[in-house]
Amino acid sequence: MASTSPGYGITIRVEGSPELQPVALITTTITNAGATITALDVVESLLEKVVIDVTCDTIDSDHAQQIHDALSANNGLTVRKVSDRTFLLHLGGKIEVTSKVPLKTRDDLSRAYTPGVARISQAIVDDPSDVRRLTMKRNTVAVVTDGSAVLGLGNIGPAAALPVMEGKAALFKRFANVDAWPVCLDTQDVDEIVRTVQLIAPVYGGINLEDISAPRCFEVERRLRELLDIPVFHDDQHGTAIVVLAAMRNALKLVKKDISQVRIIMSGAGAAGTAIARLLVLSGATNIIAFDKDGVIGKNSTSTDPMRSWFIEHSNPANFAGDIHQAMVGADIFIGVSAPQVLNEEDVAAMAAGSIVFALANPDPEIDPVIARKYAAVVATGRSDHPNQINNVLAFPGIFRGLLDAQAHKITDKLLVAAAEAIADCVSPSQLNTSFIVPSVFDPNVVTKVAAAVKASV
Repeated sequence: MASTSPGYGITIRVEGSPELQPVALITTTITNAGATITALDVVESLLEKVVIDVTCDTIDSDHAQQIHDALSANNGLTVRKVSDRTFLLHLGGKIEVTSKVPLKTRDDLSRAYTPGVARISQAIVDDPSDVRRLTMKRNTVAVVTDGSAVLGLGNIGPAAALPVMEGKAALFKRFANVDAWPVCLDTQDVDEIVRTVQLIAPVYGGINLEDISAPRCFEVERRLRELLDIPVFHDDQHGTAIVVLAAMRNALKLVKKDISQVRIIMSGAGAAGTAIARLLVLSGATNIIAFDKDGVIGKNSTSTDPMRSWFIEHSNPANFAGDIHQAMVGADIFIGVSAPQVLNEEDVAAMAAGSIVFALANPDPEIDPVIARKYAAVVATGRSDHPNQINNVLAFPGIFRGLLDAQAHKITDKLLVAAAEAIADCVSPSQLNTSFIVPSVFDPNVVTKVAAAVKASV
């Protein structure tokens, strides 16, 4: 299933003798090694040597090393330098603070800072609601993490989580012109996280919780929603659930099935899985059977966690007690937010006609999507190199754009469903097909429509 990715792109500077025809030799060597060449430039051409920069996408770090070794093995070729393009992009970080106002003269300073700024502070003292009108609060979101559940890397801590949070902030700005800032906390204590966010909240118009492990994330979100007068949104839960619901809405149109009549098998009942199940139930789903690392969740399962208790109450109505492979027989839908290779080919082949497979574990899904497409009518993944990418960036920029514009204080289930419907509706009937059930993240209509739906739901 391995395929090349820009995330493992490299640029290699190679020197060779002109008589070797180095361009052809380099191209053949890299292509035979399984990489995808995206650019090739002759940077120096002399009688005695030719210097070439070749950029290619590889599968992973080991594959990049194999490309280096394959080029070095050619007599007459010398690899002078290999640059990892992803590391180069991150040098010095991905975001910065810039001033929105000119600071060129004494007059500018007098208005932006002292003495003029004192009048602004006093105005906020006189009318605290003016803080949204006269400060950055009206357009600013804190991206808060403790680094305990980062991407597929797990509990890597706040420092290692920072590049991911920077990326999230960059996406906020690019897609919705929202000023977001990473807040990576050096604690995984729920009380400390809640208290810290409460203390910094006056600066922000919204809180985006990110990559905090379950079940702590549920308590953090619940307590902050009770304490703060600004919206608190856990993207790993609700962002994923919104896009899954949007994609499912369109997939069901294609296979002509009703959500109230289908049998849904889920792998993964953590933060994302629970939020997905809740939105599906709110939208009419009646038969969800979920599995976690301990097996099927049934009426005999026990838990002191409120979200897990919700899952026990609202899923597995017939109290199915088998394993996931048995559950897949005759199932209409599979949704995976768990781990690689949970399913095998026989599992998908055993599903009902017109089946839907959302294998969302990233970067390696629960089943190879190429195999899944042999049997399922609609297949989606979390990967950008396959059709139907379930990507949270379809949701959170527009949601926060709408929340900030509406000066909202809370997030409701009604709002989440409305956002999902807005995303789904960005795919017109003429566009909808098995390889296009959600819009492109670069579709400018997505943020606009989601923001409008959110504002109407506040």
